[in-house]
Amino acid sequence: MAVTDAKTLPPETVSQRAAEAEIESSVSVASQWQLMWWKFRKHRMAMVGGVVTLIIYAIAIFVEFLSPSSPGVIRADYTWAPPQQLHLFRQTEQGMRWDPYVNGYKVEIDPEALRRTFVIDEETIVDVGFFVRGEPYKMWGLWESNLHLIGSTDAEVPVYFLGADRMGRDLLSSMIYGTRVSMSIGLLGVILSFFLGILLGGISGFYGGTVDNLIQRIIEFIRSIPTIPLWMGLAAALPTDWPPLRIYFGITIILSFIGWTGLARVVRGRFLSLRTEDFVMAARLDGASELTTIWRHMVPSFFSHIIASLTLSIPGMILAETSLSFLGLGLRRPVVSWGVLLQEAQNIRSVATAPWLLIPGLAVLVAVLALNFLGDGLRDAADPYNR
Repeated sequence: MAVTDAKTLPPETVSQRAAEAEIESSVSVASQWQLMWWKFRKHRMAMVGGVVTLIIYAIAIFVEFLSPSSPGVIRADYTWAPPQQLHLFRQTEQGMRWDPYVNGYKVEIDPEALRRTFVIDEETIVDVGFFVRGEPYKMWGLWESNLHLIGSTDAEVPVYFLGADRMGRDLLSSMIYGTRVSMSIGLLGVILSFFLGILLGGISGFYGGTVDNLIQRIIEFIRSIPTIPLWMGLAAALPTDWPPLRIYFGITIILSFIGWTGLARVVRGRFLSLRTEDFVMAARLDGASELTTIWRHMVPSFFSHIIASLTLSIPGMILAETSLSFLGLGLRRPVVSWGVLLQEAQNIRSVATAPWLLIPGLAVLVAVLALNFLGDGLRDAADPYNR
């Protein structure tokens, strides 16, 4: 069979082969992190999840500036006020022009329930501005300011873009403040759980024998403890004079000593298969200590699973906080989280009267999905040679 001469090939084929050769040469000299990034950005859902996660954490950092008002402000005159639609343009004699506003409220009496209800009044205009001055706050507890991203230009007339709860508190501001608590809660617990899981699981698989049996029996005992009754017992055991946020952090740290068991068993199984590998034997013959062998040689060999477990543990903590706060076992007012906000929607009457109280559940859904997509992409990218 005759070999095809490069001169006889079409120009498109020649350029394509040249591009493939250039890519192969760049891959051959690329670092591990470059390979991970190239594979991660091919995962579209992981990229979307990463962008959404960054946006959520950016909101958590700048909650004071982003929220229209403070979540603790009670306005009894606006109980269960419905959401107000934001209009960015207003019709004038000269045509449409940029002039953000919302329509105000008017009070009506429900003839069946004989209760006061709010309805949108199309004739009432409430001007809305960006970068407006409003309620004072202390940014990150360092300096005082009263600049808000969006809000009513009249401080005496509030706006409710997502409605109000039974106390007249702004739901949007509460959700923004709850983002900081819900997205940060449990991070310390996740770090402690992973440290204990990798350390104890590594020791169990690395040494085996009596040490392995002891650690495995401890894991079986811990996993047999029901979680919800343990939460209730810990909540009752902590000092009553502690603020709610400190109580929850205390319970989270205590439960982090229980959450390491699943990862420890996975690490143990991997170490049992890795401890006889050549690179492990070479590290031990080179004089490396047991901890150095575990952390510098054996743990990086299954780094992809560790990354996936880490990113998937954070949404697990978010769901745990939301569930427990919804049941009244976690955070309580004045601390605001997504789970605390969902407490308002525990009964049929509240949901029927103000269905917008379920919106914090949508925030939980978006955050958990984004972190799951991000974790899936990081898991695949951590093993760039696996196709």
